Amino acid sequence: MLKNPDDRRARRSRKLLKESLLELMKQKTFADISVRDVTDAADMNRATFYLHYSGTLELLHSVEEDLLEELQALVDAHMQETVAVGSVAPVFEPVLDFTIENREICTVLFASSEASGFFQSIQRLVHQNGALLVKTWFHPEDPRLTDYLLNFLAWGFIGLLAEWFEKDMALPKAELLSAAQRMSDAAAAGLFEERRSS
Repeated sequence: MLKNPDDRRARRSRKLLKESLLELMKQKTFADISVRDVTDAADMNRATFYLHYSGTLELLHSVEEDLLEELQALVDAHMQETVAVGSVAPVFEPVLDFTIENREICTVLFASSEASGFFQSIQRLVHQNGALLVKTWFHPEDPRLTDYLLNFLAWGFIGLLAEWFEKDMALPKAELLSAAQRMSDAAAAGLFEERRSS
């Protein structure tokens, strides 16, 4: 049975609007982008825009939500292996590949002050998924330490990617993965082992 052509049309419209917004965000700040700018870039009328979004901020949030849903699906697909081997590598590498594949979108979002909600959402994603790993691997006595560690790693991960993209990914991916793994391991081990020995 054929899918509803209206559904396909709506998906296509939303995709075009998101692509147009991201393209505009490469040229000027988000605050300077109007609904008309987006619809002109998408060759679409404003009435169609308002069928899907209340304004440019909701459109930006929709772009962010799409990325976060895909990231969570990747984490879910590799979480069991990550728990089993005692390393973040099985989940970090596909996440890194995903960010490379979506480099333009990520670079735009990293550079936008309006995307601070996106950073907080990544922080929540790291926390929700990382808490189980920290508990399994380190058995922390104080749950507050887990919060500090995961927030530290989340912001560090964002900074690491932003710097890597800024440097045009000059460091080979394998070296970046290895460095990220060592930094994560050192932060976790240093925090929890120091706590145990004090």
